[in-house]
Amino acid sequence: MLRGIDVSAYQSSAYDTDGLSFVFIKATEGRSYVNPKLAGQTKTGRDAGLVVGFYHFLWPGNLTAQAEYFVKHAPEKGSDILAVDWETTGDGTHASGAEKDRFIRKVKELRPNHRVVLYCNRNFWLTVDDTSYAGDGLWIADYVTAGEPRIKAKWRFHQYTSDPIDTNVADFESKAALRAWADNA
Repeated sequence: MLRGIDVSAYQSSAYDTDGLSFVFIKATEGRSYVNPKLAGQTKTGRDAGLVVGFYHFLWPGNLTAQAEYFVKHAPEKGSDILAVDWETTGDGTHASGAEKDRFIRKVKELRPNHRVVLYCNRNFWLTVDDTSYAGDGLWIADYVTAGEPRIKAKWRFHQYTSDPIDTNVADFESKAALRAWADNA
């Protein structure tokens, strides 16, 4: 299992990369927010030789506009992974399963040479999702033992804690294997 983290504007641009193979960086949210630390956090990950991913926090509605906004602002480099962060919004709503699916498909259309994965928590996967569509892979949040999320579906990434930072593992033999998977979109 490979170790990685995910970061947003709440974390430093100079986060610790020791022992990490990958990082997911929040790029955008809705149609108006861009992470002000995106460039610095991207540079830190790339300088450390990590496989870098970017995620968009999905809001209900305007799926095409959100997908276009995301790919406009997310850096584009080979082996970057793109992700949709599907969870409850600050106002207590969430995109539907069909909206999540349309967003993933639109991002894949706009960036056909990149893997696009779904991030959601175990509750969303088991009770909100009604299609089981995760694009190129599932990134599941379930705060249990690393690499042992309580789901039956095949997963690629597992966020297993948020203390002190969102920490993940990836189900790949090596960083080279992860990079090869990411490059093979």
